This record gives sequence, structure tokens and C-alpha cells, in this order.
Amino acid sequence: MFNPQYGLLETQIKENKIYKNIKSQVSTESSDVSGTQQKCESFSKNSSADIVWTNVIVFAVLHLSALHGIYLIVFEKKFLLLTLAFIYCLSHAQGITAGAHRLWSHRSFKVKLPLKILLVFLQTASFQNSIFVWARDHRLHHKYTDTDADPHNAKRGFFFSHMGWLFVRKHPEVIKKGRSIDMSDITSDPLLMFQHRYYQYLMPICAFILPVFTIQYLTGEELSHCWAIGGSLRYIYSVHMTWLVNSAAHIFGTKPYDRNIGPVENVIVSHLTCGEGFHNYHHVFPWDYKAAELGNYTFNFTLFIINCFAKIGWAYELKTVSEKLIRQRVQRTGDGNWKQNQAELIWGWQDKNLPSDHKSLADIYK
Repeated sequence: MFNPQYGLLETQIKENKIYKNIKSQVSTESSDVSGTQQKCESFSKNSSADIVWTNVIVFAVLHLSALHGIYLIVFEKKFLLLTLAFIYCLSHAQGITAGAHRLWSHRSFKVKLPLKILLVFLQTASFQNSIFVWARDHRLHHKYTDTDADPHNAKRGFFFSHMGWLFVRKHPEVIKKGRSIDMSDITSDPLLMFQHRYYQYLMPICAFILPVFTIQYLTGEELSHCWAIGGSLRYIYSVHMTWLVNSAAHIFGTKPYDRNIGPVENVIVSHLTCGEGFHNYHHVFPWDYKAAELGNYTFNFTLFIINCFAKIGWAYELKTVSEKLIRQRVQRTGDGNWKQNQAELIWGWQDKNLPSDHKSLADIYK
């Protein structure tokens, strides 16, 4: 498996040690600042030697296989394979957006056991590391956004923040600061730690074996075709959509909530990631289960999914931000691009949403 300092997956032996010794790791964090500085200087001077060729080769093979899948769709009209692969992709995307992100990284809502089990399965099927690793790195990203301690620091360029960070060893600051992140809520959860300990066995089943063989059973297509579309293409598409939040949503867009931070609002990314592209808002209010100010589902499919489960009681304590708090933050730090929610717009004088001070200060002639 991949090494934890290198990229997408963590070596399972080392991860088991993290599981068994998580408290001692945090308590014995080195305070030797000069030593850390030396590591950082060595890291910057020897960046070419820090390339992780295993990750480079694996992703190259997966991308080539995905290109074969595109060829099959375009020239051999394998649209049924594409449809089934997309359904599975859209489903396991919720394991990241609703599960690893909004639920476990930010604790923006709570879930009952049936939904918890479902989200653990879907997150495992997404092949983006265990929930423990995903949440730890994402919390680190929020605490130290666009600095050397950010695993996918956008200041190192679009390619690095998009996927290049998986091809090199982690910066020493990422490793050091990562040990200080509070993960007690994750490590105290037996189900999450079960997934973490046995991830190297569970992931291949959920992410590749199950979807590929299911698609073959349903369609009768050749196994190689099912792998190219239902395995490689589906996976490569899903991770590129996730990576856009780290790259494009830190570069291209507006900052209506806080002009002083890197993350931006990017509607295109929101379309492609089920509602994860309202990134300026999200970094200001990471505990909002909507991950956006929007109250509709136009760009936020994950919001719709969470609300559906809330209707049947499987999701509860949905945390969101009051309009008053949003206005205060916008006025204090916004870049001037903030627009009112559609529900606040008025149609005329008798609209119930017309502010009372507007009425009292209006000039009425004759």
C-alpha cells in the first residue's frame, strides 16, 4: 500500500500503530523547533528526491485505463455501463460530501446508526483513504489553510493543490501539525476505527470488486469493459471532482464572506461536487451542514440528501448559520460580492419581506 507521507493511501501497518498509540503520538509531539526548521529546509532543497514514484505509476495506469473507458463510451456506445457507473459514483460521493466531510470532519450534524453504517460503506467505496485519515487531513487543511501545514497548499500552484500533493512526500509541517489535531471523537468510535484498521481489505471490495462485478452481472459485458468504465473511469472522475475543491475553489471565484482567506465561491465546482464549491462560506462557517448559504438544492445535492434523511429521523441536529451572523461577517470582512438569498428579494410594497424601516422611511407623495 502507499506510504502515509506520500499520498493517497497510508501503509496499513503504520496506520495500525497510529490506531494503537494515538494518544501517545499526540502527547509526545516534538517541541524541537530548530529540528523542524532543518527538516523543512532539507525538504525544500531536495524536492526532486521527494517524488513518490509508486503513486505516480498507479495514477498513470488508472488514468490510462480511464481513457480506455472513454473510448468505449464514445466509439462503442457503452452508455449502459456509463449510466450504472455514474449511479454508483453519485452514491459513493455522498460518503465523502455528507459523510467524511460534513459529518465526521466538521460534526455539522448527527446521524442514527443505519445512516452511519451506510455512509461508512459509501466512504469506503470512494477510495479516498479511511475516515480517520480523511478527517484528520481535512481538519488540518482548515486549521492551516494555504500554509506549509496544509496537505494541499494552494499557494504551491494549481497542479500541486489539485493532485500533485499526492505525488510527493508530505511537508514536515503537515506531519508535525497533524499530530496536534484533536481526533478523539473519531478514535473513540468503534465503527470508524474498525474501518480504519481494516481499510486495506475493505476498500478493494467496496470500491472496485463490488461495482465491477455487479455491473458485469447486470449487463453481461466483458469484464475488461466493466473495469475500464465502472472501475477506473468512475474512480478517476470522482477524485478529480474532489480535487477541484482543493484547487479551483482556492483560486477562481469571489470572496463575499472573507476577502482575507484563500478559498473562494465557485458555482461550477459546486455543480460538479454536489454542493462543495461554496468554499469561501465554508471556511468561514465550517460547522454549517449546508456547506453554503444557499437554502435550495440547485447547486447542493448533498444538502437534499441530508434533508431527506432528516425527514425520516436518520439525520438530526442539523447546524446552520443565522442570517444575522452572516450579515455581520459579510459587512466586516466580505469583498462586496455578497448577494441576498432569493427568499429575501421582494416583489413590491406589500411583500411581507419588505423591511419595516424601508416602509417608515419611504417618501409617499400625494
